Amino acid sequence: MSLFPIPVRENWLRAVEFRHPRWIPCSVGFSLLTWKTYGRDLERIVLDHPRLFPEYREGSHDFGAQMPPVYRQGEHYRDNWGCLWYNIQEGLEGIVVESPLADWQQLEAYRMPDSLVDNERGEEKKNWEQVRHDCHQRRQQGLLVMGSGERLFDRLYFLRGFDNLMIDLVEGPPELDRLIGMLEEYEARLIDQWLEIGVDALAFHTDIGTQQDLMISPESFRRHLKPMFARLFQRCRQAGAHVYLSSDGCLLKIVDDLIECGVSAHDPQLRANTLEGIRRSYRGRICAFVDLDRQGFPFSTPQQVRQQVREVVDSMALPEGGLGITAGFFGGQEIPLQTIAALCAALEECCFW
Repeated sequence: MSLFPIPVRENWLRAVEFRHPRWIPCSVGFSLLTWKTYGRDLERIVLDHPRLFPEYREGSHDFGAQMPPVYRQGEHYRDNWGCLWYNIQEGLEGIVVESPLADWQQLEAYRMPDSLVDNERGEEKKNWEQVRHDCHQRRQQGLLVMGSGERLFDRLYFLRGFDNLMIDLVEGPPELDRLIGMLEEYEARLIDQWLEIGVDALAFHTDIGTQQDLMISPESFRRHLKPMFARLFQRCRQAGAHVYLSSDGCLLKIVDDLIECGVSAHDPQLRANTLEGIRRSYRGRICAFVDLDRQGFPFSTPQQVRQQVREVVDSMALPEGGLGITAGFFGGQEIPLQTIAALCAALEECCFW
């Protein structure tokens, strides 16, 4: 007997398109650090909640596997963009400590990777034949087919260095426009490949907010970044694919801009944007996959976690849709297993009507 009254893909599309989903799409993610910390105990929780993890099978996670590049503590790693990464916490993504375009004089000779050949880190090549096969299998199984549009704003500060990019966005040197154009060209080729395969949505990553506000002014966003966002996202929408934007921090000042660019769904963080802010800016206008308070999980009781889920549903849910919920656990032993179990139980209770 199926766990779901309609296919997962169909329900997700109904939620994003405001076409009366049968349940609120919800998901829980774990960092490699969390998996490493809890191993089989975490797997038991996952197996206890098949509606949240319908694709997970016992033994799917290799707890003894070596961490991938930039997740290994104490290791420097230079990716295929020329960025040098360093990691101080095993199981979490490291940071860029050396940027290839910190000096604009390097721009003339700089060449971006081939978006159709190299994966994001460069440790292996993209296998589009396998990707096409996997997408076909997911469609056959009634699962969502999501392509990866990789990184946008964060790619710029990886390449240029954060401080340098902040100055560029104020001063507006011609090299900045050229770099953004190069990134847009890279992205356009990648998007076209996914669209040719046939995907329901493309996911883009572009952290652009802090805990209190945007990293840059709304005016700077509209001048330098919005035109690229609009062209790339409309490329997807005009081909019939949705745009899922993952962007942390407080983005309330540019929600209207994101909608104009063609974003179908965004994952506003609960702590940074507040529930009232999300309700005011997103409800009924764009599908909000509300990102629960991951920073508060280590200090929350199971009852408080359940209450958080209930408050989001009570405040944001509409019969026609427009709501999803996502939760991420990124820590180790500071996050009690009972908190993880309580959250999973609360999502099943509140989201599956």
